[in-house]
Amino acid sequence: MSAQIALAPAPPDRQEPTPHAFGPYESGAAPFKAQSAAPIAIETTQLTKRYDSMVAVDHLDLRVEQGEIFGFLGPNGAGKTTTMRMLLGLIRPTSGSASILGMDVATDLPAILARTGSMIEEPAFYPYLSGRDNLRAMARLSGISENLVPKILERVDLAGAANKRFKAYSMGMKQRLALGAALLADPEILILDEPANGLDPAGIVEMRDLMKELKHEGRTVLISSHVLHEVEQICDRIAIVNGGRIVVQGRVEELLHHNDKVEIRIDHPEEAADVLHTVPWMGHIDRSHDHILVSAPLERTAEINRLLADQGLYASVIKPQEESLEQYFLEVTEGVKA
Repeated sequence: MSAQIALAPAPPDRQEPTPHAFGPYESGAAPFKAQSAAPIAIETTQLTKRYDSMVAVDHLDLRVEQGEIFGFLGPNGAGKTTTMRMLLGLIRPTSGSASILGMDVATDLPAILARTGSMIEEPAFYPYLSGRDNLRAMARLSGISENLVPKILERVDLAGAANKRFKAYSMGMKQRLALGAALLADPEILILDEPANGLDPAGIVEMRDLMKELKHEGRTVLISSHVLHEVEQICDRIAIVNGGRIVVQGRVEELLHHNDKVEIRIDHPEEAADVLHTVPWMGHIDRSHDHILVSAPLERTAEINRLLADQGLYASVIKPQEESLEQYFLEVTEGVKA
């Protein structure tokens, strides 16, 4: 599928974004800061999209705070791209509402798009134009100075390929050009659908660093991705959606530590399990031939070790078993039918 880029007409006096727009590429510029009260940047209320009998998005309640990187996760067909397209006014919801920066998408779309950058689905540009000329064309359409294009190309690491035709770009280069297009208008909000798609490992790391820079500048980033390891490293909060509904929403570290476990390797696991069963704050205990897995607060790991040692039981290994976002994702989406 080709990309859809939402463009808003620029105000007549609009020439260039404010100086902070390109971070290290502008000297003496102070980045704008997100407010400490963390006001809401993006909010949906009972947002729903139906296609005949198929429900793509089902009464979605989403809240993204200003100045955070928010991961919007889910399996293919879960409703992520449909939700993003409704946020940008590319399709209309069947029911419910959405707002960005306190403005209603249904009534204030031009004002919203003037402050929002987006990258939805596969990038599509003029194939016979260079990367530079494609961005120049987009700048002209949006009433933005073409003088910003070199800085954008540098920021997305395409300065060395600026003269190459778009059709000769790799998938990763196309993704970076699409991100550059999203940054042209110096947006406060970025809505990015799979920005790491097609990137090699080095490109994924570069994309991660760029997302962190954007957050540091005070921007809000709503990002969908299947690269869960990267999402875990950069996102402040996430929502996991399946079957058009949010399964869970919250801070990454809180979700991943909702059920802390401690792994214990010990010579007599049966005796150790008997000791731990007597501890009031100990949770579920799983025992195998040479180790025990217990549900317990990670900060009490040393206390567990001491309890066992007091009974003459000495662990060879005692360590927290940390859950990855990938493992958590599979747990919460398993059995939820789209």
